[in-house]
Amino acid sequence: MHLNKIRKSLKFVGFIITNLMKRTILFSLLLASSLSLTVLAAANKQPNKDTETSGSSTATDPDLEYTAERFADIKLIRYRVPGFEQLDPKKKELLYYLYEAALSGRDIIYDQNYRHNLQLRKLFELIASQGTVSADGEDLSANQEYKNLMTYIKRFWFSNGVHHHYSNTKFEPTFGMEFFQDMVRGLDEDQLPLKEGQHPEEMIMELSEVIFNNGSDYKKVVKSSGVDLVAASAVNFYGEDLTQKEVEAYYASLPKEEGNQPEYGLNTKLVKEGGAVKAKTWKVGGMYSPAIEKIVYWLEKATTVAENAQQREALQKLIAYYKSGDVKDWDQYNIAWVNDTESRVDVVNGFIEVYNDPLGYKGSFESVVSFKDLEATQRIEKISREAQWFEDVSPIMAEHKKANVKGITGKVITVVVESGDASPSTPIGINLPNSNWIRQKHGSKSVSLGNIVHAYEMSAKEGRSSLGEFAISDEAVMRARKYGSLADILHTDLHEVIGHASGKVNEGVGTTKETLKNYASTLEEGRADLVALYFLFDQKLVDLELMPSLEVGMVAYDDYIMNGMMLQLKRLKPGEQIEEDHMRNRQMIAKWAFEIGQDDSVIVKKVIDDRTYFVIQDYQKLKDIFGFQLRELQRIKSEGDFEAGQILVEKYGVKVDPELHQEVLDRYAALDIAPYGGFINPILKPVMEGNRIVDVKIEYSQDFTEQMLYYGNNYSFLPVE
Repeated sequence: MHLNKIRKSLKFVGFIITNLMKRTILFSLLLASSLSLTVLAAANKQPNKDTETSGSSTATDPDLEYTAERFADIKLIRYRVPGFEQLDPKKKELLYYLYEAALSGRDIIYDQNYRHNLQLRKLFELIASQGTVSADGEDLSANQEYKNLMTYIKRFWFSNGVHHHYSNTKFEPTFGMEFFQDMVRGLDEDQLPLKEGQHPEEMIMELSEVIFNNGSDYKKVVKSSGVDLVAASAVNFYGEDLTQKEVEAYYASLPKEEGNQPEYGLNTKLVKEGGAVKAKTWKVGGMYSPAIEKIVYWLEKATTVAENAQQREALQKLIAYYKSGDVKDWDQYNIAWVNDTESRVDVVNGFIEVYNDPLGYKGSFESVVSFKDLEATQRIEKISREAQWFEDVSPIMAEHKKANVKGITGKVITVVVESGDASPSTPIGINLPNSNWIRQKHGSKSVSLGNIVHAYEMSAKEGRSSLGEFAISDEAVMRARKYGSLADILHTDLHEVIGHASGKVNEGVGTTKETLKNYASTLEEGRADLVALYFLFDQKLVDLELMPSLEVGMVAYDDYIMNGMMLQLKRLKPGEQIEEDHMRNRQMIAKWAFEIGQDDSVIVKKVIDDRTYFVIQDYQKLKDIFGFQLRELQRIKSEGDFEAGQILVEKYGVKVDPELHQEVLDRYAALDIAPYGGFINPILKPVMEGNRIVDVKIEYSQDFTEQMLYYGNNYSFLPVE
């Protein structure tokens, strides 16, 4: 179905699909293609779930209170690292070096997110370290403005800056400007984080403007159509005087290479100097050098205790990339990393995901340090071993399939520490690398973050659930309680292992950031979700003994439609539209599916006692609809059909029904559940004999503020500007 047809069919697509479903021959043709989702260069991270749902097989720790604290719309959760103590000393030493490398880069994400964040963070650390006694001896512990300021600071830490980690909008302070300025004036002037040549009062006025003027740099990332995405976004990947047109012209002017295209722009900031656009590279000797030098120092230590030659080679290539800043070295590292399938310890470290760039070029710093959960990995390996089967039988066009699926590996990991864009708000699944040509030629790795998923589940059990409020029947509630955790796990596994790792782009079509532009991430996440949804209601998963019955798929479908149509709206303020890619993709799929199935009442909207419910009445037909959607999204990706992708996202994924939104907010408020969850990392401490590490101990911090101040004292390597 091409652009002229999809424009007409979006309105009447329900009629079309209904007729296809009623005609066996046509319907069999519709489903004759394969599931192949090519991974675009930004969208491969399964986001954290709502804090009241998820699951894992990790054993419960009866002595751990998983929920650490709550503030604003956030719940902080503790996670254990089961099995760490049983690792041999060399693996512990390796994890310690990778842990240090991860935390050494945390300054970078603050500056990437917004140009004022580093100075603000250092100021907030100074305020928080003073405790509740003011400079003139006043006890502030009962002062409501002080409490509100500390809540703001915690929100800032959680989001790595002044913009909400999910909605991308600036936080609104609930303390007064005068109170804030008096607090800063009461601090030791010698400790203030001043820029070179800056007077304290200049800093106070400048940062007051940042905090209290929401008309300035209100959104970190803007992906709406019809605006200059670069000028409208506050993210610090582009100079303040650059426009979208200038950035696109700069990248269009770069030399094009046949075959394997490098990830131009992944590790640079574009600025204008002397009227010309130039790239400042993030590398040793370049931008962010003090932090990157520390990362390299610890990575070099890690090479001395690598588990095997392949792991050592991968680490050495990562070091080479950080030193050269050449994205071709990044490609070589990713190839070596994909080929390392034997090591127990693993690390993600680099400029990786491009969600925070409205144009999809720049990678945010992140790191995830982990080791394989050997027992839990048996589940995900069953899926990865069947990758070719999933590819062959899925409902996409034959020409978009991979004839030979290569190098797809999956595992469940136990996280030791996360940093940068992965912390405190973390993914629950990751699929890398992002480069499409590496995936097609060398393969990819998919992971499920087992102990993180488990901690979400255990924390949820300590609080209330939204199931009783938003599920229409006791039967649906009981089924979700029985199978909800398993449905979540399998959705993540299929999304990451199969969804992101399959499919191909037509020859001659450019990368998705070039063809699909600001809609690329939304469409890719939608495709990966549709792969998972299509196969979650398939007997194959029962035959593989991954789930006991298709009831698990029914739970997954119920949850997805409920979330996409309603529940996720709790994350928006009244009047807001959807900007975040994962939220856009979920609503796009759910609303589009609802419209397609209207003639057959596949999903029906019911209002009972002024409460709205979306009820699935035919799960098999919904699976067929998901198959149709998957086929079309893969076509859009494979052909680089920007206009068709734009129509889908703008029609279904962006706009919010204000009445339904307010209803969701009211119903959810009564439940008193934090919409967002994030994590407090454990702390690793080496046990020394002379200059030699003989063991590594793990400690679990009990306090978020304590951890943020600890990080500020030990891992601050960049200047405020």
